[in-house]
Amino acid sequence: MKNESLKHGYDLSAVAQPTPPPYWESRVSQELSQQGWSLADISAHIDLEAWASFLPSLPRDPYVNRRWKRMSWLNLTEEEEVEVMGNCPMAQGGAFNDAESMADKLRYYPALEERFTQRQDVKAFVKAWARMWGIGPREPILMQITGSRGKGMIDPLQGQGIHADGCKFLSILVINRDNVDGATNRLYADKAGQQPLLEHITAPGQVLHLHDDRLFHSVDAMTQRDSSRPFERFIVIINSRFVDGFQNRMLRRHFPDAVLNNVF
Repeated sequence: MKNESLKHGYDLSAVAQPTPPPYWESRVSQELSQQGWSLADISAHIDLEAWASFLPSLPRDPYVNRRWKRMSWLNLTEEEEVEVMGNCPMAQGGAFNDAESMADKLRYYPALEERFTQRQDVKAFVKAWARMWGIGPREPILMQITGSRGKGMIDPLQGQGIHADGCKFLSILVINRDNVDGATNRLYADKAGQQPLLEHITAPGQVLHLHDDRLFHSVDAMTQRDSSRPFERFIVIINSRFVDGFQNRMLRRHFPDAVLNNVF
């Protein structure tokens, strides 16, 4: 092609190619710096319908009633490729998780399906997320698909209430929201909930980013909009750089070469 174009007096290889749009709007980093949280819509970057196709095969959460879940530990390699690290339990100390069924317990979940983690839009999402927070090679990143379905009313947090997850960086991406009333996301500057910062019903494709070590979050109970059929709401939770010593000890035990936040 280059030789052919040169016959006609121009070189296509020298023509500037269009720059792809950035994954995150510039305001996202500004808002995270100024207020500690930001909302973004990444519908244009991911295939929501394809991601939702992995929801029917999610196994039930063995620790929490009426919830389904998979999770995997990921990191970036030195070549900035997304890599699945292997098995390590989720471990949240009671200081970060008030729920009796989850606090101070090791929880083991099936891994995210390889067909999911190998998707190009999934890997692009993880890379863009890591760049946004400044996550480097070999830092563990926890990625979960979790949610609830059923009838009546469900507390998605299963008793956690207003809480933090025990990390520095946390994002919550809604995959689907079908026949749901409620499930309003809330942010607070304090655990008591006296200083509200955000009240927002997050739609599929929207992602809420927050500094989890500075803010607290919750989500309201959800009910069926149409009582004649079940409802469901599923999300991706992705977080990293843990401040929970319990989780860090488990990470060090299972991933000796990982780069961890210096809290034990």
